[in-house]
Amino acid sequence: MNAAARKIQRIYLTLTLGNTLAASFIWGINTLFLLDAGLSNFEAFAANAFFTAGMVLFEVPTGVVADGWGRRVSFLLGTVTLAVSTYFYYLLWQFSAPFWWWAVVSVLLGLGFTFFSGAVEAWLVDALRFSGFEGGMEAVLGRGQMVSGVAMLAGSVAGGVIAQATNLGVPFLMRVGVLLAMFAVAFGLMRDVGFTPERSTHPLQATRAVLAASIENGLKNPPVRYVMLAAPFTFGVGIYVFYALQPYLLELYGDPHAYSVAGLAAAIVAAAQVLGGWMAPRVRRLVRRRTTVLILSSVVDMVILVVLGFTHVFWVALVLLALWAVVSSAGIPVRQAYLNDMIASKQRATVLSFDSLMGSSGGVVVQPLLGRAADVYGYGASLAIGGVIELIAVPFLMASRRQRHQADQSNAPTSTNTGTQPA
Repeated sequence: MNAAARKIQRIYLTLTLGNTLAASFIWGINTLFLLDAGLSNFEAFAANAFFTAGMVLFEVPTGVVADGWGRRVSFLLGTVTLAVSTYFYYLLWQFSAPFWWWAVVSVLLGLGFTFFSGAVEAWLVDALRFSGFEGGMEAVLGRGQMVSGVAMLAGSVAGGVIAQATNLGVPFLMRVGVLLAMFAVAFGLMRDVGFTPERSTHPLQATRAVLAASIENGLKNPPVRYVMLAAPFTFGVGIYVFYALQPYLLELYGDPHAYSVAGLAAAIVAAAQVLGGWMAPRVRRLVRRRTTVLILSSVVDMVILVVLGFTHVFWVALVLLALWAVVSSAGIPVRQAYLNDMIASKQRATVLSFDSLMGSSGGVVVQPLLGRAADVYGYGASLAIGGVIELIAVPFLMASRRQRHQADQSNAPTSTNTGTQPA
């Protein structure tokens, strides 16, 4: 890796570190925060569903910002939007606001995250290619996931401990402060390199064009389409499991106010992300095709979640949680590299944002569905049901595999060609 590429990577890792640290302050306690505000299990996960609905609603318009005004502009808008909406969440908790206020602000939180989704990854890939980097993206994306895991580990543990020492609202204020600091960092360091924004004076026309490009280069491209169609099941279940484990582990632990235990759950996931990011390029070298990793990841996830749903021992649940997180995390950089190798630079942020939209759409349906299952049958049963739902992703991943795109091969060069070749 040359000096220019190393600089790009350092900026990417810095942004990833700061953003994940800010976000993770609340990840270990978010469900507890919502329940403490007076929401039921169904309402808490419905609020999370409105958050993912916000991501679905705004992915395309913010894709216009990323591809039309620049990835840097998109990142800066994301930090401000997320900081403001997080502070609104804190106010709703203070005043025990009714559910529909939570729904509205949750949508705004989703808006904040859509400014990041696709834009940061597209910025990294284009800037690295412009700098002359020709290596595989798994290694860089894996490092990003490792840094993200370290930040999540620190943030989630700190959030849980600080919430227990003070109250559940303080971690939300900490997130606001770090996000504002990241705005200043990105303003000084981030520049669009290897990409020229195509600004439009007609936002609605640009939105339609972005949506058309998303469909043309995403859903109409068979190997990309099937990976996207698998996303609602893998991501929808994943986000539910992450948040449901907070009250479930407290239930197994026997102390509903041991917020540090909820932080421990998020910390385990964070540590697994570090390990998974380290494993991703190594696992890829062991198999011939990237889809092998993705299919095995979904199948093993299902088995772990079903077993986790039937355990009643706290420490066994922690071990299963760690295994689930490692398996899921090891597949993420492989999936990212697979998609990026099938997308042209000009539409990269657009298609990646549309992929995020597909994943978020699953969260809109899966979270309240499994939240209701938790109300009726308990958290354990809801996790087992989630494992079965994730298995639905496997036929779509197998369909992508059957397209035999060159990006699926472990030794395939990065390409913007959407053609196929024999395996």
